[in-house]
Amino acid sequence: MRLATPEDMRAYGARLAALLRPGDLLVLSGALGAGKTTLVQGIAEGLKVRGPITSPTFVIARVHPSLRQGPPLVHVDAYRLGGDLEVDDLDLDASLEESITVVEWGEGLVEGLADDRLEIHIDREAGEEARVVTLRGVGPRWADTPSEPAED
Repeated sequence: MRLATPEDMRAYGARLAALLRPGDLLVLSGALGAGKTTLVQGIAEGLKVRGPITSPTFVIARVHPSLRQGPPLVHVDAYRLGGDLEVDDLDLDASLEESITVVEWGEGLVEGLADDRLEIHIDREAGEEARVVTLRGVGPRWADTPSEPAED
């Protein structure tokens, strides 16, 4: 999926939110500035959770409660984490079943949290604002995942 602007990335995240349910783990990867947090902003908008949604690089993780009786969004930035032990210290598995958990920079660190996960990779197109988003569903939960969420 090619997304031309940050607004398109947020809209994509909002559409993706419609597919999500409690217990879902999303693992985001991509270069610095690729648009991971922008995607999470769209997911948060679609889930109708309390914001603002900013990169949790220094606090590592934030919980955003639902504004409409839905699941909370757990937003994690694993960029500064040094390995599995530091991921374990976050105790993400304690809230995984009732939350939607999105982990930026989680590739290679959080896959063990769930057998089912949605891996999302974001690439920047050279010299352009456009981004290319690739979804990869892992496990039975995501076996029939479309490569692109439906338009509103």
